[in-house]
Amino acid sequence: MAETTPVSAPIPGPPGTERTPRVVAARKLLRRTGRERAGRFLVEGAQAAREAVRHATVRELFVTDPAAARHPELVAAAADAGARISLVTDTAAASLSETVTPQGLVAVCDLLDVPLADALGERPELVAVCAGIADPGNAGTVIRVADAAGARAVLLAGDTVDPHNGKAVRASTGSVFHLPLARDRDEGAVLDACRAAGLTLLAADAHGELDLHDPAADPVLAGPVAWIFGGEAHGVPVTVAERADHRVRVPILGRAESLNLATAAAVCLYASVGARRRRSPERPQGAQP
Repeated sequence: MAETTPVSAPIPGPPGTERTPRVVAARKLLRRTGRERAGRFLVEGAQAAREAVRHATVRELFVTDPAAARHPELVAAAADAGARISLVTDTAAASLSETVTPQGLVAVCDLLDVPLADALGERPELVAVCAGIADPGNAGTVIRVADAAGARAVLLAGDTVDPHNGKAVRASTGSVFHLPLARDRDEGAVLDACRAAGLTLLAADAHGELDLHDPAADPVLAGPVAWIFGGEAHGVPVTVAERADHRVRVPILGRAESLNLATAAAVCLYASVGARRRRSPERPQGAQP
């Protein structure tokens, strides 16, 4: 079994292999059922693990000798935060990886999602809702964009992919650790929670009745809003779009067939940021929307 070190000292003992019980147990976290059963997920790579150590609860850090030599400060920070540091072979680290070129560093963290009410907090101004997004890369990128735009939270409704999926975590580039995430299979419960928090529901819809760039949209965009984004192929589910206060379209001015989800989410979220700043020009640069 892999050894543990309390601080940044050299890791003693032989490295764990792909058959080591702790590695075998961690490998189950590559599947959603394993994550939900254990209440934990895997974070791969130095950048994501560094954000996890800073902003989440890291239970264990699997690391190869070369990776430990490349990132001694990360190993030390994880140990100081109470994580078990487990030396493993390259093969064991690869068995925990979903990337073509494993970095030899994988953290085991507690799941991040919180109840809807906790994610929304009091009087949120900007929230992103993922409704029926199946692709983990898209979900992770929406989380990253929401983080960049200063959103209060990201809510995942209905059959949206698990944000703890490895591809989603990587696509978020650490943003999963920066803002509250909440999941609920009941789409209506998510929409009701947003309304109860005072948010206007805006569904991003290529055929929406409200043009994002219409001056009439500014008062809507400048208020407290929850932007709803759907899957790449089919958009926001009809049952969700029907309950939105407005269906907002991003105008296509050239000959492109459409915008991809991540681009549309960025345009929409930053449109709200811009409208709010036009309404309150005294807001300092870099302030939260």
